[in-house]
Amino acid sequence: MFDITVNGVKHQVDVVPEMPLLWVLRDELGITSPKYGCGIAQCGACTVQVDGAAVRSCQARMADIAGKAIITIEAVGNGKLHPVQEAWIEHQVPQCGYCQTGQIMQAISLLKSNPKPTDEDINEVMSGNLCRCGTYERIRAAIHTAAEKIGGN
Repeated sequence: MFDITVNGVKHQVDVVPEMPLLWVLRDELGITSPKYGCGIAQCGACTVQVDGAAVRSCQARMADIAGKAIITIEAVGNGKLHPVQEAWIEHQVPQCGYCQTGQIMQAISLLKSNPKPTDEDINEVMSGNLCRCGTYERIRAAIHTAAEKIGGN
């Protein structure tokens, strides 16, 4: 039995210690915004925040994240759009949308640690989040816009 807090709500889940957080969120708690992409932490579609840091939930074992605070896209704006989400809409980033929750969660984490990222900073941090539609230029532009909205650039 593991205690986790997801989006501010405490849960007890009875799963094996090796179960990835992704499956706990999707199968046990019904939170389907983190997507299964590759299962080996290479695509970023499953990115969530654990204690404020971007984490690939497909590789985060329950034994390692028990007791920590998990945030998914549903809670990033506290009931309204987060500046990153606003910028995503403004720049019309999504095409198919499959990777977008992971992209946004990674971008929010980036802006927390680096409120004034350069293109190179963005490219480096976001390179682990793949977009099959190739919207990387719009992602980068949206991150710069979000940084301005937050007060970084």
